[in-house]
Amino acid sequence: MLISFINKINEFNESVFAPIDGLIEKLPLADWILDGICDSILLLPFLFIVFLIIELLEFYYADNINSLLKRTGKSGILVGSLASIIPQCGFSVIASSLYSKRIITRGCLIAVYLATSDETIPILLATPSKAYLIIPIVAVKLLIGIIAGYAIEFLMPTSIIDDDGSSVDIVEEEGCCKHDIEHGHKREILIHPIVHTANVFGFILVITLILNYCLSNVVITDFIEGSKYIQPVIGAFIGLIPNCAISIGITMMLIKGSITFGAAISGLLANGGLGLLVLLKNNDFKDTIKIIFLLLFISIVSGLAITFFA
Repeated sequence: MLISFINKINEFNESVFAPIDGLIEKLPLADWILDGICDSILLLPFLFIVFLIIELLEFYYADNINSLLKRTGKSGILVGSLASIIPQCGFSVIASSLYSKRIITRGCLIAVYLATSDETIPILLATPSKAYLIIPIVAVKLLIGIIAGYAIEFLMPTSIIDDDGSSVDIVEEEGCCKHDIEHGHKREILIHPIVHTANVFGFILVITLILNYCLSNVVITDFIEGSKYIQPVIGAFIGLIPNCAISIGITMMLIKGSITFGAAISGLLANGGLGLLVLLKNNDFKDTIKIIFLLLFISIVSGLAITFFA
């Protein structure tokens, strides 16, 4: 029903943007450039609406989720994983800061990284024809996050401090777009979605143009089709790059059919947003390397397993 509703909105959106598309298509540019520009522009209204809803959720409920995560301690794996599937700016950043203070466990942190959706859900919602991928992607990432989190907790238990959720001050960190994820202001409810939409649109346009060019090249297409077992490995390493553009790129490649579902899952599992940057800055370096290795290992094995059995 939701997909049907989104499709209806998309049809209305296409009719509104039809004159603009007509003008763009008259430009003396290659077809892959024209298609990339038109496809990217059509996503703008969807992206803004989704990011506005996320901003409202973040403004009114993020503090409650963060406080709950602080209080759950060793039982925070399930809470952290479930909270991570809700698109919000900087949840992995908060989790990294909490872990560096040893308020949550290593298993909880990795569960958050693995389950976090980052920009994946907004991009898929903005592409109605691929919205059906949301449930399998979220379900797989959530399941892997929970299983891996509890496995790490059992095999590599972490000592944490006792905290009631309010006694420990967390270092203030910025999310994407220099967004204050701890102390948002009401004016940001509208401003941040506009800025975020503009930034994500820029990423999408560049990535779409690159993908369109690659997919129009027979040699590159043949290489992609013949490397499905290499893709999850490459995807996991790319996913480690701490930038929201990475999840956008991986999602767009999945939408365009240039990577397999297993490769996309591998890359999205490894992508913890800006969380790894916070961890590298605030946490013990050796421990951070251990976490990165675990994240990479879980992502590659999961991606290869899905690719092999799918």
